[in-house]
Amino acid sequence: MEVNLLMSIIEQYGYLAIFFLLWLGIVGLPIPDELVVATGGFLVSIGILNPVYSFLTAYLGVASGLTIGFLLGKYFGKPILGWLSKKEKMKHKVEQATAMLEKHGTTALCISYLFPVVRHLVPYLVAMGGMSYRRYALLSYPIGLVWTFAFYLIGYIFGRNVETIIGMIRSYGAYTLLILVVVVGAYLLVRKLRARTSQAKGE
Repeated sequence: MEVNLLMSIIEQYGYLAIFFLLWLGIVGLPIPDELVVATGGFLVSIGILNPVYSFLTAYLGVASGLTIGFLLGKYFGKPILGWLSKKEKMKHKVEQATAMLEKHGTTALCISYLFPVVRHLVPYLVAMGGMSYRRYALLSYPIGLVWTFAFYLIGYIFGRNVETIIGMIRSYGAYTLLILVVVVGAYLLVRKLRARTSQAKGE
């Protein structure tokens, strides 16, 4: 199980492992980025990691991957894209990312987070298209923060079940994520109401 492997790596190497696993996601590390972030959240829930350090390290890893993707696209975009397009599995993803940009414009930077691999390709493409780094940063880093928080929270709440849940998200995309948002929202609401009820009874 990938969760067990990640837990072992993170327990051994600490917060740096979270950072580098996410940073290396841009070059095609076979472990899903979502699972790395969620495992960090899970380890926080069982008291192994500090919540603040774990989240900040995860976000810095995501942000660094976004930065590298943009810079590679700006300076080495065409050779890298040509090389990727020669691979049968990647060719479809490149076409999907290109079509997404043509249809949605810069909004694709936000939408691409719902699609594995595509979210790593879109930074290459927008950089190749001449987008300024300032505009790229204003669009990509905030949505990267939201994405990191979402999967961190999924890991914190669902624990060892994250591998199954993330597998569903990667297979069914936005639909599963929307259901999870509703479930997590309901869970947090119930917890808040219970806390208020307990406090009222105590008074």
